[in-house]
Amino acid sequence: VQLLESGGGLVHPGGPLILSCRVSAATSTMSHRYWFRQAPGKEREFVAQILTTGPHTKYADFAKGRFTISRDNDMNVVYLEMTCLKPDDTAVYYCNPHTHYLATPESADFRSWGQGTQVTVSS
Repeated sequence: VQLLESGGGLVHPGGPLILSCRVSAATSTMSHRYWFRQAPGKEREFVAQILTTGPHTKYADFAKGRFTISRDNDMNVVYLEMTCLKPDDTAVYYCNPHTHYLATPESADFRSWGQGTQVTVSS
């Protein structure tokens, strides 16, 4: 699986940012897409999930109402639109596909990770 996250950067508190994740075509049987993040000194944590074959989405509590996950199946790209960003959102953001719906997604559920994209929220 090849993963390419992009779109990170420095943003002021309250600002928006859109992240993109391109997943290799080999993942066609992995119909669930996940975003995770890892802040300095913390464990990697689940952010959002989307099903590529239907409307199902799920969000971590901190992401509800501020983040929106979406997909472009033709381009094999998943997006994470983030609004009202806070300094606590500062982290490296990662995406990953998975074959199954994970009720409680954890980093250990995935075999490997891409480089991620750094998001820094600071004034």
